Amino acid sequence: MASTDLKYEVSQNAYIKLVLHSLKHPTSAVNGVLIGRISPSNATVEITDAVPLFHSQIPLLPQLEISLILIDEYFSAKGLNIVGYFHANERSDEFELGGVAKNIGDHISRYFPQAAILLLDNKKLEGLKKSKSSGAVMQLYVRDASKNWKLVQSDANNRFSLKEPSANLILLDYISSEKWRGIVDFDDHLDDISKDWLNPELFN
Repeated sequence: MASTDLKYEVSQNAYIKLVLHSLKHPTSAVNGVLIGRISPSNATVEITDAVPLFHSQIPLLPQLEISLILIDEYFSAKGLNIVGYFHANERSDEFELGGVAKNIGDHISRYFPQAAILLLDNKKLEGLKKSKSSGAVMQLYVRDASKNWKLVQSDANNRFSLKEPSANLILLDYISSEKWRGIVDFDDHLDDISKDWLNPELFN
């Protein structure tokens, strides 16, 4: 199936982990990688998990390479791949996908051609308490035939969805209880290796 027809579905835990990471560092650009697989029908990229990467000096290549190698080794043993990239811009009024995000997305696409980029939509996130929307507070970007990253419009045959319809309700509960304070990313792990970038305690 062509990537233009693929659907992308993100699990509740992966989704919440990425949003909480951005909330922990509200004045910094943050990023992460998407973990998953293509469905048996080859119709959907199933994003089953996510790993928060950095909240400072995002373009630094050595740390990025190290983190991607470690993450790939861990999840490939479980039959999963790095299937995309998540980015939250430094300023809440920035809504464009920047060059750094595109470059990292291109890098991931070399190994997983159907890779996606998810960009945090701060406007949707800020309005979530009022709207009680069940839609993701992220924008989906995929590469077109010319290998340029293009925004997939939210009404485009429902190509991007949350696996669990209640994900935003759980997210709001986690925000109100300040669960974001416990998020560990690769920056934290490289500073103190006792901090686990898999965040095993987050959903306990």
